[in-house]
Amino acid sequence: MTSRSRVDDMVVVVPGILGSRLADAEGREVWGLSGPALLRGIRTFGRSVKGLTLPPDLGDEHPGDGVRPLGPMRDLHGLPGIGTLVDGYDGLLEWLESHFTLRRRGERDAADAPANLIGFAYDWRLSCRHSADRLAERVDEELGRWRGSAPERAEARGVLLCHSMGGLVARQYVERCGGAEVTRRVITLGTPYRGSLDALLSLVDGVGPAGMGLTALARGLPSLHQLVPDYAALITAPGEPLRHAREVTGLPGTDAALLGDAARFHETLRESGTGAAYGVEYVPISGVLQPTPTTAEVRGGKLTALLTIDGTDEGGDGRVPRLSSAHVGAARRPAYTPWERHGSLQNNTALRQALYNWLTPDPPVHRGPQDAEVPLVVDAPDAIVEGEVYELRATVPPDIPGHDRVAVFATAGNGPARTLNNLGGGRCLARLTGLPAGPHRVRVSTGNAGHVVMTALVLVQESGSDDGE
Repeated sequence: MTSRSRVDDMVVVVPGILGSRLADAEGREVWGLSGPALLRGIRTFGRSVKGLTLPPDLGDEHPGDGVRPLGPMRDLHGLPGIGTLVDGYDGLLEWLESHFTLRRRGERDAADAPANLIGFAYDWRLSCRHSADRLAERVDEELGRWRGSAPERAEARGVLLCHSMGGLVARQYVERCGGAEVTRRVITLGTPYRGSLDALLSLVDGVGPAGMGLTALARGLPSLHQLVPDYAALITAPGEPLRHAREVTGLPGTDAALLGDAARFHETLRESGTGAAYGVEYVPISGVLQPTPTTAEVRGGKLTALLTIDGTDEGGDGRVPRLSSAHVGAARRPAYTPWERHGSLQNNTALRQALYNWLTPDPPVHRGPQDAEVPLVVDAPDAIVEGEVYELRATVPPDIPGHDRVAVFATAGNGPARTLNNLGGGRCLARLTGLPAGPHRVRVSTGNAGHVVMTALVLVQESGSDDGE
C-alpha cells in the first residue's frame, strides 16, 4: 500500500455549476442522479424546473423556496445545453483521501467530528456572491473544529481545490468575504476567470429538450450570467473591434441587468488586492490544445461560435479558453497545462500527480515509472442521439517526434480498445457505433491501450428526444 503524503491544512473541494446535488423544501432530491441514471435524472429534473426557476431581480439573495444543497455530484452529470458533460467528484475525493493524510467525516462519525477534507456543495443557481458567503460559513465552522482538535493543527489554513465556476466562488470568498486570512492556496481547474463563450451560447440559443422549461430556468440564473465572457468576444460587423456582450443590444435570452451585475462582479474581483495582501497563492490550471469556442459572430440575433480571437487560436479545454482560465491575480500564465477536456480535468492522471506540489510539504516521492505522455488534440461531440455514429478525431501535434506514426486508441467505458485510423499527418479517426443511451467516458490513449492521456465525455440521448426550445 502506498504511504500517504502529509497534509496539515484543510482541503475544500468546490464543484462547478451543476456540480452539487439539490433537494427541495420537502427534502426530495430534485437534482442529483448521475452516471447510468443521468437520463432519468434529466427527465426528473424537467418535472422540477418550474419550482426551481428563480424570480426576477433576486440579486445575491436566496429565493426562499427551501431548495438546499446535499453534497457534490458523485458521477457523470450535466444538462443538455448548459455546459458540457462533467465527471463527478467522488473519484477525486476518494483519491485525495487515499493518497494524503486527509479525512472526510464518515456517516458513523459525530456531526462535530473534525475532518480536513470537505466536499462543499452549494446552490449553483444563485449568484457566486451568495455561494461565497455560504463557503465562508462552512470554512469557519470546519477549520475552527480542525484547528481545535490537536495542538499541531492550530495554525492550519484552508486549501481550496476548485473546478470550473467553483473557482469564482472561491475567489469571491478570498477577496470579499474574509477568506484571505485563513486561506493558504486556491487551486483552480478550468475556472473561467474571464468567462466562457459557452455560457453566452446557452443563454442566446436556449437549452434542453423542448417542453422541459430549461431555457427559462437558465436565462434567470445569476450564476450563468456571471460565466458570460468578461472580455470583448463578439464580432458585430466586419472590421469592427470586438465588443462585450453587455454592449450588444438585441441579444435574445440575455438579461441586461444580470449582465451588468456580472460585469461589476468581475471588476470588483480584478481590482481587489486582499488575497495578495495576505499572501494567498492562486494556482490556475488550464486544459490546453482542445478546440474551444472563444469568440462569436452576431448574425440576426444568433451567434456563430469561432475558435479564434483576432485570428489567433488560443486553445483551451473545449469549454473555457486558456485566456480565461489562466487570468487570475498576479499569475501571468497557468501553473500547469494538461491536455485534457473541461469535464474531466479533476480526474486527469497527470494533473493529480502535479497536485502533490501544492497539497503537501513532503518532498517528492518516487511513485514508479510513468510512460512518456503524448499531447493530443481531441475533437468529438459532447452529445449524440442513440443510433448515431460517434466520430472522434485526434491529432498529434507536428512538433512531436514521429507524430505521424503515433498509435492512438479509444476505449468507451469497459469496452475493448479501438485503434484509430491513421489519416496521415498526425491525424487519426475513430467511428464508434452502438453506444447505448446514457453518459459515457471515452478514454483516449497512446503508445499502448492502457495508458490514458485524456478522457472525452459524451451523452447519448434516447432516440426520439427533441433538442432546443
